[in-house]
Parts: sequence; C-alpha cells; structure tokens
Amino acid sequence: MNAESPFPFKDAISEPIVNGLSVDVEDWFQVGAFEEVIARSDWDSLDARVEGNVDRILDLFAEADVSATFFTLGWVAKHSPHVIRRIADAGHEVASHGLDHARVFTLEPSQFAEDIRVTREILEDVSGQAVTGYRAPSFSIDLRSAWAFDALAEQGYRYSSSVAPIVHDHYGWRDAPRFAFRPIQGAELVEIPVTTAQFGSRRLAAGGGGFFRVLPYAFSRWAIAQVNREDDRPAVFYFHPWEVDPEQPRVGNASLRSKLRHYTNLEKMAGKLRKLVCEFEWGRMDALAEIEARRAIEFPVSPVGGGGVR
Repeated sequence: MNAESPFPFKDAISEPIVNGLSVDVEDWFQVGAFEEVIARSDWDSLDARVEGNVDRILDLFAEADVSATFFTLGWVAKHSPHVIRRIADAGHEVASHGLDHARVFTLEPSQFAEDIRVTREILEDVSGQAVTGYRAPSFSIDLRSAWAFDALAEQGYRYSSSVAPIVHDHYGWRDAPRFAFRPIQGAELVEIPVTTAQFGSRRLAAGGGGFFRVLPYAFSRWAIAQVNREDDRPAVFYFHPWEVDPEQPRVGNASLRSKLRHYTNLEKMAGKLRKLVCEFEWGRMDALAEIEARRAIEFPVSPVGGGGVR
C-alpha cells in the first residue's frame, strides 16, 4: 500500500473490480420529481442547462481518466446534438434513456416499443455509435412493466439497467435479484440492476442519485466496498447532469418533498463525485454487461413475446 495515497482502499486491492459508471442525461425540468408541475409542452421555453453540466462532467471524467455510459434522452439528443457528439468523441458510451422521460409503466407496450426504436435511431444518428444499452426513466421497469423486456430483446438491445431492487415511493422491484439476471427465456438480454447494499436483512439503495447527495460519503464508500469485497461483484452507480449545477432555477410550485429531494446538497455533489471516481475503478456499462452476462442468473419474467410477468 502506498502510504501517501489519499485513497488507501483502492491501493489495498491488487486487482480492483471495475464498477459501472453512468450518467442519466436529462435537464433539470425533465425529472420525475417535477413531472406534475412542469408540462412537457413547456420544455422548449425553459432554460436548458444540460450542455454546460455535461461539459463539467466530461472534464471531471477526463481528469480522473475514467470512461462511463451516458444514458441519454432522445429529446436532449435532438435539441443538443453537439453535446452527444462530445460524449462519444471523449470515448464514452451513448445509450438510451427513452425519448422524453415517460415512465415505462405509463406506456402501452406498442408505445414503449416505438419510444425505444425512435430514441435509438436519434442517438445512433447523432453519436455515430451503435446503441446497445437502455435505462428506463426513474428505473420504471418493475412488476407492472416487465413486459418491456420483450421489446428490448426484440429490438436487439444487449443490456438494460432499469431495475431498482428496493422499495421506494417512486419506483422499485423489491423481489428482483440484486445482480445481473436474464429476464426472458431464450433471449440474450441481460438486466443489470442499480446497486443495493445489504445491512442485515435490509436491502439499502446505494447506487447514486439523491441517496449519494443526501447521505454521507462514507455510506457510499462502505456500500460499494461491500459489493466489491463481500459479493465479488461490480457496483452500478448513476447520477444526473443537473446534480452538479447548484445555480439551476428553482421550481417554486413543487412539493416540499420534491424540493428537498432535488436541491439538497447540489453544491457538494461535484466534490463527492471527484472523490468517488478517484477512490474506485470505473468503466462503461457495455463492458460491464459483457462480463456480467457470463454469470447472470435466470430470472424469467416473460418468455419472448409473452407480454407479462409469469
């Protein structure tokens, strides 16, 4: 161990596990917390800040010499194509986050199939990359919408990272596996859930976002170390560009709960991220999916074309 290292945990592991680093690319007005108070029809008239925020993230990743996956809204790619090209040119993966942040369980199967088809077409045209990964807005693949895996498999997506195996008031599939699983019989599609940690019999959300901003950094450090050491698996971490932007506009008519979730510790986020990306090993989700597919468990929720949970 290097006694001068500020991050002894990283140096203590001879071959550290490479974790999945991801960014859900959406602007401050497109988040689930404000979907009841900001109409989609108003998006074009609002102060778009995603470009500057993505640039800050790209600079941070370049300083730390890490690669990541940017799950991107088709809406953002259409309105700011140069941002997506910068992401791709920097060596990061561009993947789908759906067209306009509609939660999967609010869509009919045919609507969802069209959503992921159109979004993929936009992203591939703008980025010049093949899009093989998908993350549902607000981790909205759960028991209500497990049929979505059929459409992803049928359209050739290699992996999804759309399940949060916890209980939460906005999302969650408590009984889903904590680690990679195959949701469809006879298909190659693999689902890689966002990270949870185990504390006794309790399963704790530990994959980033608001939990990372609000809770002490030591919690995330402990959780990722637990997953790497005790479970011998990579962690999956995510955050959003608006989370590094403490100067963003405030939504006055949102609920107090939504405001607390959205605005708490924005000014601390960049510093915590810098610490995190330096302390652990990180890589793109497509690379992680290739490795995890070899030990994904079978957890069939629907045969191909079955359209429902069995």
